[in-house]
Amino acid sequence: MREPIRVDLPATRERLAALSVGDEVRLFGPVYTSRDAGHELLLAELEERGVLPYGLEGATIFYAGPTPAAAGRPVGAVGPTTAKRMDAATPPLLRAGVVAAIGKGARSQGVRDVFAETGSVYFAAVGGAAALLATYVTDTEPIAWPHLGTEALVRMTLAGFPAFVAIDVRGNDLYADAPGAWRAERDATGGPDDTRGDRP
Repeated sequence: MREPIRVDLPATRERLAALSVGDEVRLFGPVYTSRDAGHELLLAELEERGVLPYGLEGATIFYAGPTPAAAGRPVGAVGPTTAKRMDAATPPLLRAGVVAAIGKGARSQGVRDVFAETGSVYFAAVGGAAALLATYVTDTEPIAWPHLGTEALVRMTLAGFPAFVAIDVRGNDLYADAPGAWRAERDATGGPDDTRGDRP
């Protein structure tokens, strides 16, 4: 079995170009957490300034709202938010210089096209494991909008955070391709017609 690929952040687009959809990765370095409310403010500041604020050029955005420190860790829990909620805000942020995003779930065709257009990558993290994922966080630093609580912009440092390449720089999409790959394997092996198996 292939070993996970180490990805040091912030990552250059050249480094991201070496990744392929489906690759299992371990992320090391800083990311910025932001969800719905934060994305609205980011877009407003981008429009006002004409450039990405808070050093986000070349950065990775993690769609997450980390909880306060707990159990001796910088965050008690941190899990990926459904990425589709950020679809409207993603294209302008990628075109302005954000190079990667971390979330869960499929993206729209239009957003997938912009990942390819800009040479950016969408990483998928496993949902429902927020307490476990928090063990891969070594440091946090509030950056902006503390009034948003868990939706504030936070710079969070990762060490070995597990994820998969869900959309690569060529626009290949794990969520779109996986069902077809499963059906092809099923047909080749004579497996059941669906995931319910051979129930009567």
